[in-house]
Amino acid sequence: MTENFKKISEEFSSGGQPTSDNLQELAAEGFKSVVSLRSSDEKGVLSDEQQQAEELGLRYLNVPLNPNEADALLVEQVVSEIAELPTPIFFHCGVGGRAGALALISLATQEKLSRDEVLQKAQELGINLEQPHLKQFLTNLT
Repeated sequence: MTENFKKISEEFSSGGQPTSDNLQELAAEGFKSVVSLRSSDEKGVLSDEQQQAEELGLRYLNVPLNPNEADALLVEQVVSEIAELPTPIFFHCGVGGRAGALALISLATQEKLSRDEVLQKAQELGINLEQPHLKQFLTNLT
C-alpha cells in the first residue's frame, strides 16, 4: 500500500503518492475513487495518473492544494465534489499530510463532527493538527 496509508473511516482513506501498482491494489481492494491533492508540477507526480486510475475503473478527482497554505475555497470544492464520487475514496498527496487532513475534514463535514470529535479522531490516526488546511478547518469549527 502507499506510504503513510491511513483508514479514516469505511468511506475514506488517505496516503502518499500511489504508484501504478498501488493504483491496481486500490482497485483490487474495492476502492471506487481516487482524489489527488497534488499539482502537476510537484516532484514524483504520476503524469498519467488519471488515465491509469480510470482504466482500472476508478473515478478520479484532482484538486491541487498548496501543502503550506490553507485555502478554504479549495477545501470546500473537495468536500462538495466528493459527494458525487462513489466510495470508498482514497485521498492522496505527496506523503499523506494534506490527504489525511482532507479525508478527516470530509468525514467531519459529512458526519457533522464536533471540534472535540475531530481532534480526537486526528489524535487516534496520527494526523498532524498543524496541517494548514486542518488547522483552518478547526479554527472555523465552534
